[in-house]
Amino acid sequence: MTPDTLLQHIDQGSLWPADSVASIPSDVALAYHTALQVRQLRVQRGEQPRGFKIGFTNRSIWERYQVFEPIWGTVWNTTLTHADAQGEGWVDISHMSQPRLEPELVFGMRSTPADDLNPQSLFEAIEWMACGFEIVQSHATDWRFKVADTVTDSGLHAHLLVGKPLAVRDVAADGAALHTLLSGMSLQLMHEGKTVETGYASNVLDSPLMALLYFLKALRQCPGAPDVQAGDVITTGTWTDAWPLVAGQRWESRYAQPLTGLKINVT
Repeated sequence: MTPDTLLQHIDQGSLWPADSVASIPSDVALAYHTALQVRQLRVQRGEQPRGFKIGFTNRSIWERYQVFEPIWGTVWNTTLTHADAQGEGWVDISHMSQPRLEPELVFGMRSTPADDLNPQSLFEAIEWMACGFEIVQSHATDWRFKVADTVTDSGLHAHLLVGKPLAVRDVAADGAALHTLLSGMSLQLMHEGKTVETGYASNVLDSPLMALLYFLKALRQCPGAPDVQAGDVITTGTWTDAWPLVAGQRWESRYAQPLTGLKINVT
């Protein structure tokens, strides 16, 4: 499939034809090249990159989806929203393909991280963290794909809802302390007031900070990829499985302190 065809499927929320899926090469480097071409098409038509999503950082779901390494994609001004003062947001899934919900931790960047990537240099580059809901989608029927398909499919990103930002320096003194804090956190994912799954930050490559570290190393090794910039938001991967969405649903994430949780209404 050409970049133009891939973008048409994103815009229309339509499934890829089976023969098109079979024709996608298995070369992940080539898949990122194609995804960056789709990114450029979106920039040319006026969309603005707002950061990145990291996917498949949760090792507990690798076997289920038959994807055994993290991936990444772009977050856009057209796919990013923020919750209201009460920690609640809305998302329209009518033009998404097989959407699913993922509760995640989001970082807001104060600067481009230093060349020497480690927990401390990341801590110095992060401004805030927040709970988030990423809506992921797949244009491959029944979510059956290989890793290169997910990269070609713009990292499966459809939408990101971000909750109330919390300055990382208010909760941790340095990178090591932030990693320790995050690695011990958990959340309750709730649907219509009932807990459906407990998620653990340690599932995400040991902590969301380690997921960010992995991502930045991969990003800087990808030919043609832009670096992280001040003001970017980066969502670091789901703490639970990805849950199918239909219009009319209401979901909530509840965290232990210091995060306050998030509510999302699906339309």
